Order: sequence, then C-alpha cells, then structure tokens
Amino acid sequence: MLSFRRSAMLLVVAATMTQAQPALTTIQDILYRADGTRFNGEIFINWNAFQAGDTSNIATAQVRLPIVNGVLRVKLVPTTTASAGANYQVTYNSQGQFQFSQIWAVPPSSVVLPVKDVLVSEGTVVGGGGGSGSITSSPIQISDVVGLTNTLATIPLKGVGFALGRAAVINSSGQIDGAAGNLGDCVRVDGSSGPCGGGGGLLPLYSDAEVPSGIINGLNVTFGLSFLPSPASSLQLHLNGLFMEQGLDYTLTGSTITFALASTPQAGDLLLASYRYGNPNNPLGSLTSAQVVCSAVGTTTSSTASTTLGTCTLPAGLLGSGDRIEVRFHFVHQGTSTGFTPQVAWGATPILSRAASAADTAIAGKLEFGINAGSQPWSGQSWGSSLAFATVLGSASLDTTQLLTISFLGQMSASTGDTVFLSNFTVVRYPAQVNP
Repeated sequence: MLSFRRSAMLLVVAATMTQAQPALTTIQDILYRADGTRFNGEIFINWNAFQAGDTSNIATAQVRLPIVNGVLRVKLVPTTTASAGANYQVTYNSQGQFQFSQIWAVPPSSVVLPVKDVLVSEGTVVGGGGGSGSITSSPIQISDVVGLTNTLATIPLKGVGFALGRAAVINSSGQIDGAAGNLGDCVRVDGSSGPCGGGGGLLPLYSDAEVPSGIINGLNVTFGLSFLPSPASSLQLHLNGLFMEQGLDYTLTGSTITFALASTPQAGDLLLASYRYGNPNNPLGSLTSAQVVCSAVGTTTSSTASTTLGTCTLPAGLLGSGDRIEVRFHFVHQGTSTGFTPQVAWGATPILSRAASAADTAIAGKLEFGINAGSQPWSGQSWGSSLAFATVLGSASLDTTQLLTISFLGQMSASTGDTVFLSNFTVVRYPAQVNP
C-alpha cells in the first residue's frame, strides 16, 4: 500500500513538471561566411532571467553550441511573449577568436524558423506579452531604470558655448562650455583665458635680491634700482633682513628709493630689493590682441515691423570682467519714398534707435560696452547722410557669463517699395589686459 502511494505521488510530480515545461521554438539554419564557405566554430547563447509567456520562470544561463559545416539547430523558450526586455545574446566564435554577436527575439512558433526571423537590432525592447509571433519595439524611459534620473541629474550638460577641440570649462549654470580665446592661450581657474604666464598682460621679468645703487653711510637716503618696478607695489625692500614698509620707511618714485630719516641705512647695513618689471627689450611682445567676434553682411527689409537684419552671438564664457566690446554698423536706405529706423539691441535691451528721413541714404555708428561684474556701461554715436550726429550713454545689466546676442534691426516708417539694408556690422572684443 505504501509503495502504491509513493508511485502515485511520483506520477503526480512528473505530470506537474511536464505541464510546467514551457513550449520551445526551433531555430534552424545554415550559416555561411562572406566568402561562401560554411561557418565552423561555436556560438554562445546567453540570457538574463525572465518570465515566459506561460509564466514559467527562466533562470539566467548560457548555452554553448558547436557549429559544424554551418549547421545550426537549437530550441529556445520564446521571448516575444515573455516579460519586457527578454532576449538572447548570441556570440559567434571561430578558431578560438570572437567573430561577431547578435540579439535574438524568439517568437512562439510551431514551424522551424531561420535566424533572420529571430534577429533584431541592438537596443530593441522585446517581450511584454505582445502576442503570438510578435516583436514589440519601444523606447526605454529614463524613469524605467532605477536610479538613472538621479545619476543623470549629477552629470554636467552641454552648454551653448560647447565647442569641439577646446578646453572644457563649467559655466555658471553648471554646463560644459568650450573655453574662449586664442588657441595658444592658457585657461584660468575662473574659465577666462589669456596669454600664458602673464595673467593676460605683459610677461613680467623679476629682479630678486638686487642691491640698490647708492652709498650706505648713515647719511645717504637716496638709492636707485636697475629697472622701474611694475607694479610699484611689487617692490619688496629689506634692510638687514627686516621688511621695509613702502610709504612709511621709504617712498618710491619711478626707480628711486628715498628713505625716511629714521630708517636711513647705516654703514655696514645690507639692503636688498626684489620686484617685478616689464620686459624693456620687448614691451609689446605679449600684449593680448583684439578679437573680431563677428563681421558680416546683413539682410534687407521693407517691412513696417521691426525686423532682425543681422545678429552676433557672444558665446557663454567669452566675456570677463574688464573686457570691452566694440560694435560698428552701417545701414543703407534704398529708395527715396519714406524714412526708416535702424536699431541695435544688447540682448533684449534696446540700445540705439534713430529715426531717419526719406532723404537719408545711409546711417552708420559705433557702440562700446564695458564688461563689469553685473553691469555693462555703454556709450555710442551715430550719424546719417542727412541725420545729425548724436551720442548716447547708458548702462545694461545682463548676465554676460551666459550666451548674449547683439541684434541689428530695421523697419520702414510706412508701407513702401523702399528697403533698409544692413550692409555691414562688426563686433570686436578687447580682452582685459593687466600689465605688470
């Protein structure tokens, strides 16, 4: 009786296992090389754990399958009706070397399938119960990947000033921009650039432990230096190792040191001076050159609405405190029927607008912007063939660490066949320059 019960239990278990085994799809094909010969080697079929369409749980595993004379035959659990993302990664090896890899999405099928019927492109999302024999393809949302949103939030984004082949700098918004400046410049910690070694100005020379000329006898108070300290504050003067304070122990006029009576060097004292000075042999050799940011021909309009005829974009990170921007422009009036209005805007801030008469054939002008921390004081002048010479003055407060666009606009005073043409505009940057 006990033996009968055990046999019955084994039959039930066996029946349950048989019922739980998922259906399989057969993939069979002949594999060839590009030269027409049959492929010989082996393939490795890998998959991550997934749930089959009949709710069977398929564990992560790998199958190694030898390929002889090109013959491929394998049975696999369908993935197109399985949980989303289920697929097979197939790697082909020959003579012990990796050849290529494929992604397979296997549909349920009662007939034998060739490789082309299961091959899908890299990155395709398969599965998700799309129905018998179907392959669903849909993008994976960022929110679908655990932790990806937070990870991406910590990665700097490409800024508007991003440029290939440039040193990367982080702008004030945390984005990656390309460093602005000449290709031979050095990039500073604040993202600005200038000639290497001179802080954007003349490359200084140094005089260290120089003995000033002059008699040390307790009476003489005047001593001379070999060069003119530049800046004057760079002079470090020591008397017997004691630091002498400029303005208290002595005064400096040009390259001449004049001691106060109470600090006059006595016989036997040692006087040493260290300072910076400009290169007298090449005083202009390392000055930063002005940079033409834009210089172009604009467009034409006959509209009575304000129309952009040309723009110049200053990329984020280009401007630094102490820079200066010069803008020159030339508008041409074509026709004699009606007047026109040329305008210049600094970002969204209108800077200059002149109402020209029908008799004006052209208007020209110049604007200059000083770049300070948080403000841009500006001045300008304009004139026309008939329009009187005029000057303007003001201040803007744009964030010059970000992209900034200078716009040149024009419009006609009334509907007409006349046009206003932006014949030329030029924007020049004068970098901040600090001389030693």
